[in-house]
Amino acid sequence: MKDIYIATIGDEKEISDFFMVKMIAVKMGSNKKQYLDVLLSDMTGEITGKKWDLADEELEGLSRIEAGDLVKIKAQVTEWNGQKQLKITRIRKGQKEDLQDIKDYIKAAPEKPEEMYDYIFDKAGEISDSDLRKLCLKVLKDNKEKLMYYPAAQKNHHAEMAGLLWHMKRMLMTAEKVCQVYSGLDKDLVAAGVILHDTEKIREIEANEYGISDGYSFEGMMLGHIIQSIKVLDKEMLEMDFSSEKRIMVEHMVLSHHYEPEYGSPKKPLFPEAELLHYLDMIDARMYDMEKAIEKTMPGEFSERVWTMENRRIYRRIEKEETEK
Repeated sequence: MKDIYIATIGDEKEISDFFMVKMIAVKMGSNKKQYLDVLLSDMTGEITGKKWDLADEELEGLSRIEAGDLVKIKAQVTEWNGQKQLKITRIRKGQKEDLQDIKDYIKAAPEKPEEMYDYIFDKAGEISDSDLRKLCLKVLKDNKEKLMYYPAAQKNHHAEMAGLLWHMKRMLMTAEKVCQVYSGLDKDLVAAGVILHDTEKIREIEANEYGISDGYSFEGMMLGHIIQSIKVLDKEMLEMDFSSEKRIMVEHMVLSHHYEPEYGSPKKPLFPEAELLHYLDMIDARMYDMEKAIEKTMPGEFSERVWTMENRRIYRRIEKEETEK
């Protein structure tokens, strides 16, 4: 039975328990000695661990540990750059006789994948534009199996089982409200952009059935999900006989949703629906990161530094906690 969860790790000097491996690598330090760099997870979060100055006889055993494996570690709790980190003294691969419940180690979206998929599929079915409706429904049907467990990222926002569906659903919910305020927007185009903008992450990222990713596919590394999406969507829309304008506008929304070249977008949004898609994406990503930081923080205190938010420390208010009691 698991005793220690990542979100509850405090100022203990030493811990010993099982965790799931998200990423693992043996690296060379500046002192020319090899060390273990591992990202560990459970249902409550993630934490990095290091095992310094590896002996040659340790390497064979470590080579048998892969992403998705359970490991038992003994480690000292330290801090680096404002975040907790584990200095591992012992590590071994989990065995069947350890009798661990896999559910304790799977970080998953808060809603059932089937319910999130049905919500998104129903919203796609409500799109008035017949071309966009057919395209969205086809993409969802073709990718249903992987969407049920795929994360939206390797280790950033929504990097959890069915995180991609959770991301899409919340963006659709927000989009619906925004389109009520800004009535001049084409809500069909916005909904289509939300559904289509990240679906190729299922081929950009490599992930197992628990939503654990240990890296990117060859095509994902070489092209990225934005270019992968353009390739797939262009072919589908040509076969569906989309008008040239509509096809290019859909492609532009996907192409520009990261906004900046350094984040993978060669063009900035050039019409309102494309601009909105970028901000819907950003709102959900930022709120996700803030929610996760607050979950691990006591009321009246600041979180550890969140590197995806420019290393800010997020404050958890006291008043709300007292009001809800």
